[in-house]
Amino acid sequence: MRAPLLHVDRLAKEYRRGVLRPQVTFSLAADFTIDAPCVVGVLGPNGSGKTTLFELITGSNVPSRGRVVVAGQDIHRVRYGERDRVAIHYHQSYQVRRFRRTRPESTMARAASAEPLVHLFDEPQFNTQDGYIGFMLDFFRALRRRDRLVFLCLHPNEPFHLDILRESCDRFVFVDRGRLMHAPSLPALEADERVRAYLGRLAGSAGPTGSAPRSRREGSEAAREQPW
Repeated sequence: MRAPLLHVDRLAKEYRRGVLRPQVTFSLAADFTIDAPCVVGVLGPNGSGKTTLFELITGSNVPSRGRVVVAGQDIHRVRYGERDRVAIHYHQSYQVRRFRRTRPESTMARAASAEPLVHLFDEPQFNTQDGYIGFMLDFFRALRRRDRLVFLCLHPNEPFHLDILRESCDRFVFVDRGRLMHAPSLPALEADERVRAYLGRLAGSAGPTGSAPRSRREGSEAAREQPW
């Protein structure tokens, strides 16, 4: 049986403050599986843990507990210099995040893939003036056709941001205070009052509940039918 493309296995990250009596100041918890290639839209308030989640998936942040397994390979056991051949994090202006090294690289496994299988785009800056949006949407779809998993994190403050998510994403994750909520569509995600509060004036512009975005219709049946 083929291993899931991504298995986030009881993953947790805790940040603590204090020396004598350290207290947890922030915690992230995630546990989900994605079997097939798709594009996942990620939303959530600033400071909710979205970037921390991306760093954990790419192995540039050390989890307090749990594992991240990409196509059967635990990314935190892969050599630091080869982790971007498993999963890669593009932060804002597509600057790749550096890895945090905690053990000798010679004791770690080689990457099983020649190119990254998981691509995580962290709040890319879309320009509406020069056709860049269409180019990026085509790029996300091309990655999916090549059996890649794409995460697209946006912080919507204009209607066209929701249009981008609607056009490109097969499913969605909302991150709030370190906890994840999954939904099969943008309208389904918006059914939660926390999401509506987050979207503010943009709430209600995601289309009627149950409508299928064009990108989902164009995606593979396997990607749409896989549960979290």
